[in-house]
Amino acid sequence: MTDVVTARELGVVGCHVCGLVSRAEHVPPGATCPRCHVPLHRRKTNSLARTWALLLAAAVLYLPANLLPIMRTVSLGDVDDNTILTGVIELWRNGSADLAIIVFVASIVVPMTKFIVLGTLLVSAQRKSGWALKQRARFYRLVELVGYWSMLDVFVVALLSALVHFQVLSRVEPKPGVIYFGLVVVLTMLASMSFDPRLIWDRKETDD
Repeated sequence: MTDVVTARELGVVGCHVCGLVSRAEHVPPGATCPRCHVPLHRRKTNSLARTWALLLAAAVLYLPANLLPIMRTVSLGDVDDNTILTGVIELWRNGSADLAIIVFVASIVVPMTKFIVLGTLLVSAQRKSGWALKQRARFYRLVELVGYWSMLDVFVVALLSALVHFQVLSRVEPKPGVIYFGLVVVLTMLASMSFDPRLIWDRKETDD
């Protein structure tokens, strides 16, 4: 850990919105960022509590998002309700293995990864753990990067609903599952935004 230098050790404070770095001695209490004018602080207020609340809410909504149908397909009198998983299976059976893999990764793997990574970051930050500081910081950046791709299912249902409505004998209708899934994506994105990655390095500064 000796090769890692934190902003607090350098006497600087970074803006969590635009990233501008200011000298700590030029940042009195209540100071704002010179560039985007948001309040500057060494740590986000109540970051852990807010992130836990958002993550737990997303985890609760993730169950109906997967159990309830997200889409109803009506074609020549045949009605078919699909959940996320049954939709992936149907794509695979119909020969669209590549699309099935994409939807599975975006709708199942990515949300579960975000739950696991954010949960690990929260627990380790609360315990001020010195375990794998650099790796935990990289995992946080990865969660931020892939978060938006979880909306793929919502986009697919919206696109199909708009396109198939032009057909005379078939139509696609969104079902309640897509609402729950959209809420899960939004809440996990808000959770990653509310988590302060600077908390990862607090143990290092305490040890020093």
